[in-house]
Formats: sequence, structure tokens, C-alpha cells
Amino acid sequence: MLIRSRRAVMGLSTFGVGAMLLLSGCDFWPPALQAQIEQLHSEAQQAAADKALLQNQLNAANKAKEELQIRVEDLTRVNKEKSAMIANLEHTIAAARERAVKATKSSAVKPVAKPTVKKSVKPTHKPAVKSSVRSHSTKKTKPAPVR
Repeated sequence: MLIRSRRAVMGLSTFGVGAMLLLSGCDFWPPALQAQIEQLHSEAQQAAADKALLQNQLNAANKAKEELQIRVEDLTRVNKEKSAMIANLEHTIAAARERAVKATKSSAVKPVAKPTVKKSVKPTHKPAVKSSVRSHSTKKTKPAPVR
């Protein structure tokens, strides 16, 4: 029985020492495992930096989108105003053309007095010496403007 009790005491003491080691924690990490842990930490930090950069870019893009949306709304409003102005001007031009057509028709219906045409005055002086060679150049007079 003595052997049995020694084995039981040995087993309990080994168990106790193992439990104490587990509870106290072990700071020993194998070098390969430490390298993996450091690599994962650096990747996590890089991912956090990339996330922050992308978040900043997203915020800038959203701000630019809002500004462009405001500009599109302004340009749409201006476009509507200009379209209304163009329609108004086209209406005005059509009305002016109608008035012009009516005015030309009404003036064509009224009897028009004959305009007086001024006759061109012919030169009355005669050359003093008659030459055997006739001059082929004749003066052309301009007709008076009709008013």
C-alpha cells in the first residue's frame, strides 16, 4: 500500500504543479509563433490605416457629391428659367412677324401715290470745235433716290 500511496501523492503533486503553472501563465512563446503574432499585429495596424484612409476618401467623395448635386440643382433651375425665356422670346418674335405681315398687307392694299422721279438733266453745252473723231464716252447720270 505504501507504493500505492506514493503513486497517488506523486500524481497529485504533479497535477498540483501543472495546475499552478497553468494558473500562473507562461510567457514563453516559440520564436515562429512570435513572428506570426508580430506579422498579424502589423497587418492589423496596416488595415486600420487603410481603413482610415478609405474613410477619409469616402467622406471627401460624399462632400464633392453633395456639392455637385447642389450645382446640378442650380443648373437645372437656371435651365428651366432660360427655357422659359426662350419660349417667351419665340412667342414675341412670332407676334412681331404676324404684325409685320399684317402691316405689309395693309400697306399693299392702300393706294400708293406715285413717287416723283426726277429727270436727269442733260448737259446743254456743245463742244466748240467739232472733231472728226467722235467721243464714245458718255456720262452716265445717277438717278435721284426715291423717297
